[in-house]
Amino acid sequence: MNTYQTIETSKDERVLTIRLNRPDKHNAFNELMLQELTDIFGKVQQFDDVICVLLRGNGRSFCAGVDLNWMKDVAANTYEKNYRESLYLAECFYTIYSCTKPTVAVVHGSVLGGANGLVASCDMAYCTDDAVFSLSEVKIGIVPACISPYVIKRIGESGAKELMLTGRRISGKEAEAYRLVNRSFPSNELDAAVEAVISQLRSSGPEAMSHCKTLIDNVSNNLSMKEAIEFTARMIAEIRASEEGQEGMAAFLEKRKPKWVNKAAR
Repeated sequence: MNTYQTIETSKDERVLTIRLNRPDKHNAFNELMLQELTDIFGKVQQFDDVICVLLRGNGRSFCAGVDLNWMKDVAANTYEKNYRESLYLAECFYTIYSCTKPTVAVVHGSVLGGANGLVASCDMAYCTDDAVFSLSEVKIGIVPACISPYVIKRIGESGAKELMLTGRRISGKEAEAYRLVNRSFPSNELDAAVEAVISQLRSSGPEAMSHCKTLIDNVSNNLSMKEAIEFTARMIAEIRASEEGQEGMAAFLEKRKPKWVNKAAR
């Protein structure tokens, strides 16, 4: 695994943890952080010993959005350079969203502007009750463009309109009500709640989870109901015949745990 300047990575019991690591800047992201996040999430599929990925922030905040110094430079750029640098942002979110392993954002402190894209790009998100979220771009005369596909997918059109047009700040509990996060917890309960989710992921077939992500993406975004007939029938037929599918069904019928559960416990 590469050594990075703006993020930290660690692996424990088949869980890869990626930590935003600019605590003096409240983990505000710059071009380098976006490139490093894109790199690590793009490589996750190569890690056979990883079953899921946690995204967290070091220090007092998850992420305060765009670094002000980078924003200052961007504001002075030409349209073409602005466009190229915006692509870094958009590609980062898509790489997280399309990661083949389950991804979980674990959120505390401030989640401002583009940081909401990091949260919404993950498969699941959990936060502290006192976390503060804001889609505040309109307050400085811009729009949350690159994060919008992921935020709107999570909270829907009406919720997106309210939060994006007002730019108001909401608590972790309100973020749960909007479905920006799956659940919000008191600070001292968050880690235990996330560990319970990881425990559930460890008991699931690794390849099955990856196929589930492909299934959900295609059924949600790419297929008509009629097209889904062929796609879904072929997918389940292929997976039933796969080594993991055969093992899982055999374990169920023999009333034992499948091999991947024992492997995950090592």
